[in-house]
Amino acid sequence: MIPRMLRPALSLLAGSVLVTGLFAQAPAPKLEFPVASPAATVKQRVGLTDIEVNYSRPSMRGRKIFGSLEPYGKVWRTGANNATKITFSTAVKFGGTDVPAGTYALFSIPGQDEWTVILNKVSGQWGSYSYDAANDIARVKAVPAKLAAPVETFAIGFSNLASESSATLYLTWENVRVPVTIEVDVAGVLVPQLEAVMASADAKKPYLSAAMFYYENNLDLDKALAWMDAGLAEQPNAFWMVYRKGLILAKKGDKPGAIAAAQKSLELVKNAPANIPAPLKDEYVRLNEALLASLK
Repeated sequence: MIPRMLRPALSLLAGSVLVTGLFAQAPAPKLEFPVASPAATVKQRVGLTDIEVNYSRPSMRGRKIFGSLEPYGKVWRTGANNATKITFSTAVKFGGTDVPAGTYALFSIPGQDEWTVILNKVSGQWGSYSYDAANDIARVKAVPAKLAAPVETFAIGFSNLASESSATLYLTWENVRVPVTIEVDVAGVLVPQLEAVMASADAKKPYLSAAMFYYENNLDLDKALAWMDAGLAEQPNAFWMVYRKGLILAKKGDKPGAIAAAQKSLELVKNAPANIPAPLKDEYVRLNEALLASLK
């Protein structure tokens, strides 16, 4: 039991603790300010290769950029803040230079009529202050294209992806667009794997995909035709495969065989089950008629 004489003091102490708890200051919020050159990541798959670019994007803000803010003939971090970083999941040809899979710093040297685009083995550098040319793994020349309208914010991107084995990396800012071709060896990676799968005892094989890969990459057309026939043995009414057999025969120079395949595909389209969508049938009518017209 608390002695009577101590009770007022203890009550006062308890009240003090309570008041202190009620009026204690909350921790200050963590401040985060916007940055002048926000970070960006660009990812692009080219063939079987994944490419990732990490960079910061400065803006013009009324300034003259190339030949002024970024002098001609001087190494540029190709962005802002940290030097731009590029990663390749497989070996590539960068502007015609062989580059192993890995992560690199992407530097450049702007020029009025010609740029040098550089891959450097030391990624993670701040700016270009510690850049050392001894660590370069690729230095390629690129001709800048003049743009009709200025681009306010620096951008890195990819274009020309029609081919599965190449793409164009571009650097764009102010009134300049700088292209670098990146090539990948899709066949060199895929063919050994594909041959192993097609030679295995696995009952389910990608006959259509394998045949069309060989067709599109100008590989062994006899093998492509054999795989297409094997696929058609499993799906004899697959008009889409018969059409593609016609493409292979046409590339082989077998004009009568290609014509026969296109005509058969048209017949299969005409007699296709009712659950086949009409737009799909119409598409293969057009494709086969175009193939026949090309064989006249």
